Amino acid sequence: MKSKLDNIIVVGDRVLVKPTDEADQTKSGLYLPAGYKSKEEVQQGYILKCGPGYALPSTEDESESWNGKAHEVRYLPLQVQPGDCALFMQKNAVEIKYQGEKYFIVPQNAILLVEREEF
Repeated sequence: MKSKLDNIIVVGDRVLVKPTDEADQTKSGLYLPAGYKSKEEVQQGYILKCGPGYALPSTEDESESWNGKAHEVRYLPLQVQPGDCALFMQKNAVEIKYQGEKYFIVPQNAILLVEREEF
């Protein structure tokens, strides 16, 4: 079955986050202080998709670029993963609506911490 987010490709060092409801505590027990909701500087949500990471500079000799060979782009992967519960700075996030749902696009450097369920 195809998910409604299958057509979305997250680029670079960004992640797609689905905000959680306004609970004071996460499922696994991370307590969120009462002041965080009133200030709304810090938001919480679950990471749904991640970009490929930080693009690394090419190690091939630039003087040989005339030969027409395409250089493969390499990436340094992100530390976060889909399924992580993230606390992030809202001022660095971009809020979007996609098919009637609210999401945030967040650069990894705006994520303060993640809580990961270990299997």
